[in-house]
Amino acid sequence: MNHSDGDSHPPPIAWTIAGSDSGGGAGVQADLAVMNRLGVHGCSVVTAITAQSTQEVLNVEPVSPEMLDDQFRALRDDLIPRAIKIGMLGTGTTVSMVANTLNDLSAFVVCDPVLSASRTGRLLDSEGLARLKDDLFPRINLLTPNISEAECLLGRGLHTDSDIELAASEICSMGPASVLLKGGHREGAFAQDFWTDGNQSIWLTADRIPGPGGHGTGCVLSSAIASCIALGMEELDSLVVAKAYVHQGLRLKKRIGGGDSPVLPSDWPSNSADFPWLTNTAAQGRERPEFPPAEPLPLGIYPIVDRLDPLKELLPLGLRILQLRIKDSATPGLEAILAEAICLARKANVPLYINDHWRIALRHGAFGVHLGQDDLSSEAIESIHASGARLGISTHSYAELARAMSIRPSYVAIGTLFHTTSKAMDYPPLGLETLTRLRKLIDIPIVAIGGIHLDRANEVRQAGADGMAVISEIGASTDVSATLRAWKEFYGWEGSPVGFQQTSA
Repeated sequence: MNHSDGDSHPPPIAWTIAGSDSGGGAGVQADLAVMNRLGVHGCSVVTAITAQSTQEVLNVEPVSPEMLDDQFRALRDDLIPRAIKIGMLGTGTTVSMVANTLNDLSAFVVCDPVLSASRTGRLLDSEGLARLKDDLFPRINLLTPNISEAECLLGRGLHTDSDIELAASEICSMGPASVLLKGGHREGAFAQDFWTDGNQSIWLTADRIPGPGGHGTGCVLSSAIASCIALGMEELDSLVVAKAYVHQGLRLKKRIGGGDSPVLPSDWPSNSADFPWLTNTAAQGRERPEFPPAEPLPLGIYPIVDRLDPLKELLPLGLRILQLRIKDSATPGLEAILAEAICLARKANVPLYINDHWRIALRHGAFGVHLGQDDLSSEAIESIHASGARLGISTHSYAELARAMSIRPSYVAIGTLFHTTSKAMDYPPLGLETLTRLRKLIDIPIVAIGGIHLDRANEVRQAGADGMAVISEIGASTDVSATLRAWKEFYGWEGSPVGFQQTSA
């Protein structure tokens, strides 16, 4: 590919294959606006011309097969996509031509199956519906039907959570690699969608915005997903960001025209009010627990140690948060070690979090527990919540953060932020830009973790971290007290302990 501007990092390319909406609220116009705002170069293949406003559709005219083919030829040798969004196709001929074109491309394909519209009736003929299932579905990576579209595909009504789960699985078996069945038109205080790839499944939940919905929500969602995929994000992360993006667009939409106002294309989601949460069941999404917050803020330096001796050295030095992380469950005398640590921390009025071993921690009245993503069982969450203990949760992605927010813990740890040798990681460091974006999406304290040293502390704080986990800098220090003094000077703290009051066991 030739980039005449000399930019060594051009934006990734995504295509939209969809109809034109002369009112600008949906179709190709909305798709390109979303792609542009999210930092993706959008290209378009127009499948049909519509004459419509916010109130009515006056005419729909499919483009000729020759024109459709010319659009594909113009793009596929010059502007190769990483992701493709498919919307309105209209005819069986168009469906087959799109399917044939996809066979020559390796892009991730998101399909919003536009079958009908409330103002126009059917937008895909019967031949098109048959070819959609036979020709196109096997080439789709993610299908995003709403309830009415899923009902059309299956020929039955969908009313309950179980109906939706079964329907998504059945549609997935028709050929798409995964299905996101959107529930935005259901009644209730929450907008809940169900995703499955036939092996895994998840519910995405967000607070429902009062009032009428917006025009073009399906287009905005699917093009936002495609944009995130083009930017290199994983599928579940893309779903989370796209749902937050649509929620933000609905919250910010303005009255345009006399009908349904379009969803407002906007920049990267940046408000905790828009961030969804992930659960295994729909009921869990509607009934979230909430843990007491970590305090006082800022949490500041957050030492993480793996033995009792350094913990004893740290306790008198005036910390607001401390973690004991002993990963090996077979450690001799593990329970006695943890019990002693909890007792010593209580006497020193230092909030101590025990990593992983939540049953032992609760037996001995620990102030808090810290869990990884693999340890978030219902039993653990319910037990810790019932005890009144604080809870911290590790996260490293949008999806993991959304899962953590289904529990509303006392704080979340986000990382690995920079390269670190303290723990083997199977994903690249997140960096400050991602930390900044994640910070804006939640309203609870965050602790940045991974490769953090005092010389980078200011930029981490500027990114929004309430605390910074320090592991190697403490472990390698020959003068822990001096190291802590330097960090406390950075935060402007006095040398005395914070006197945080803990509940006795």
